[in-house]
This record gives sequence, structure tokens and C-alpha cells, in this order.
Amino acid sequence: MRFSLYLFILLALELVFVSYIDIRYRKISNYWSILNITLYFAMLFVFPSLYKFNFVTFFYPAVFLGVGFFLFILKIMGGGDSKYLFSFFLLVPEFYHELFFMKLVYSTIAIGLYLLLYNTIRNFDKLSMAIRIMDVNGIKGVYGTKFAYAPVIAISWIAFGWEIRNQFIF
Repeated sequence: MRFSLYLFILLALELVFVSYIDIRYRKISNYWSILNITLYFAMLFVFPSLYKFNFVTFFYPAVFLGVGFFLFILKIMGGGDSKYLFSFFLLVPEFYHELFFMKLVYSTIAIGLYLLLYNTIRNFDKLSMAIRIMDVNGIKGVYGTKFAYAPVIAISWIAFGWEIRNQFIF
């Protein structure tokens, strides 16, 4: 299956903007999700060989919406991150869902472990004191609850593009 290089670059640019907004303001507007859903419906006509309107196309996005809602309730993931990931996954052709999902998992684990290690080292004194006095809020204060997720999606997208670089068409 071939993938349009121009579409890949367009989505990469969108991810750059959304990542900047997510880092700077810690919030992703619903505007981006609406834009992605609109683009998905346009892609059904522009690239009918890549995009289909069927149950399988909505499987991964629906799972992200459900899991994202659960993570939002636990205050691990923001609601905007969840909705954005749902809508962005609609723009990934169904054929590539699993591959992009795996890149997303690897990126999430790598960046999550990096942030865990970074916060542990940076706040080691606070953390050790909070553990000694069994202060749960002190431990939470060291690690926080959530991080900007759009940059993780962007890194995953770049890794995904590198993986399929031989399948791009112009």
C-alpha cells in the first residue's frame, strides 16, 4: 500500500503546531479534532484507495477514545489529548493503524521512562523525604500527573514515516 508524501508532511506540520500548543498551554483545542474529522471525510473522496468508511477504520480510534476517557478520569491524560489522538488516527490509513500504534506505544514508553527517570534524579531529595514520611502527595508532586502528549504523537509519526519511507508516492 502506498502513502502520499504530501499528506504525510501535512500531518507532520499539523503535529508540530499542535505539539507547540500542547507544550506551551497544556491544552489541545477541540478545533484540531474537528479539523481532523473534517479532513478524514474529505480524504474518503480524495484518496478512496487509502480511506474507507467502515467499522475496521474506526476500531483503533474508538479504542483510543475509550481508553483516553478512562485515563482522563484518572487524571493521567488530558481530554484534548484523547480526542486529538482519536481524530488523528482517522487520518492514518487503516492499513497502517497497527504499525503507527506500535510506534506510538514505543514512543510513549520511552518518553515516559525518560521523564520518570529525569524527575526522580532532579527531585531525589524531595522524593526520598516523601517516601520516608509516607507522604503520597509529596511523591505525586515529584512526578506530576500528566505530560504533553502531542509531542509523543509527533515523534511516533516521524518514526512511522521513517519506517514506511519506501512506500511514499508523490
